[in-house]
Amino acid sequence: YAMLLSLIFLIVLVAAVVGFVFRHEIKTNFESNLNLALRDYNVTADRHSEAVDTIQRTLHCCGVQNYSDWEKTEYFTQRGIPQSCCKSQDDCSEEDLKDPGKAKLKVFVDGCFFLVTSAMESKMSVVAGISFGIACFQLIGIILACCLSQYITNNQYEMV
Repeated sequence: YAMLLSLIFLIVLVAAVVGFVFRHEIKTNFESNLNLALRDYNVTADRHSEAVDTIQRTLHCCGVQNYSDWEKTEYFTQRGIPQSCCKSQDDCSEEDLKDPGKAKLKVFVDGCFFLVTSAMESKMSVVAGISFGIACFQLIGIILACCLSQYITNNQYEMV
């Protein structure tokens, strides 16, 4: 049992160190994937398009760096900026979303990349605290399992 807990503890420790060391690569990868999702955005309900819409609605953002990122996409030439960028769904017409000048007043202007990464970084302290607490319980479990094993071997019980 102690060996199993030790193995799990080491796996979690290695994952935390790798995540900390490669955090900049994770951000860069997220940004490139978000750009790719915008480029391939379409009306059909695929997972990437739904994810982009969810991020934009939830965080009140539009595009990667700002709303003008949509102007470089094929979707923009056909339909303009997506409805998920609108501040108010009632006040967003398709004509407004096709004109970047009018759209600026009706859509969220902040980009999603900065908001997502800042939200993740703000929650990292909570994740680190919970992880530290779990690691402490694992260490206590390892120590107690070793103590129990030592106690059993020291006091050889008679077989009945």
